[in-house]
Amino acid sequence: MDEYKKEFIEFMIRSRVLTFGDFVTKSGRRTPFFINTGNYSTGAQLEELGRYYAEALVRNMGGGFNVLFGPAYKGIPLAVATSVALNACHSCNISFCFNRKEAKDHGEGGVMVGHKLREGDKVVIIEDVTTAGTSVRESVPVLMSVTGVSVVGLVVSVDRMERGTGSKSALAELRDEFGFEAFSIVNIDEVVEYLYNREIAGAIVINDEIIGRIREYRKEYGC
Repeated sequence: MDEYKKEFIEFMIRSRVLTFGDFVTKSGRRTPFFINTGNYSTGAQLEELGRYYAEALVRNMGGGFNVLFGPAYKGIPLAVATSVALNACHSCNISFCFNRKEAKDHGEGGVMVGHKLREGDKVVIIEDVTTAGTSVRESVPVLMSVTGVSVVGLVVSVDRMERGTGSKSALAELRDEFGFEAFSIVNIDEVVEYLYNREIAGAIVINDEIIGRIREYRKEYGC
């Protein structure tokens, strides 16, 4: 496993973003693990998080994009942090934009903030976690409503590797549906492999009991 992936997994644990226990997802599934990027709350955390997104983007896509889009609300700081990190760590000055939940009815109006999309733009969507792909399916038509704009990629922090609407994972479904690159910084198999019986901050994160529950969950919902 690449070193940056190991560092990212530990970073999520230290930031209390990746936790293990008994949770219910938005789709109603009871899950033994949960990723809540809303728990990132400091400048230092966003700086580090942006570096991991930037690294995943450069490794998976190289160039081939010039705009990052962060769906409101959680995607907004992710897109900004990633844009900053691409410039600072990879000398790539990439624009960013995000949407409003409600259109602005004064001033310049509209639903988009930041970079003004134009013909020829190649956009990558920055998300936290995709389970059903709902927000992505809402975002793509908005982005492509501008003539000549292409959505070329989607990057998420963790691929839960769960079935979407069919037998494929949500990321695979989105990749097939829209024809763009879709990838994650890490996937749940990498997370479990790295954390099983590993001590972080004085505690074993995934023990035999937890890994058993994860395997049962993956057996039911995994792809």
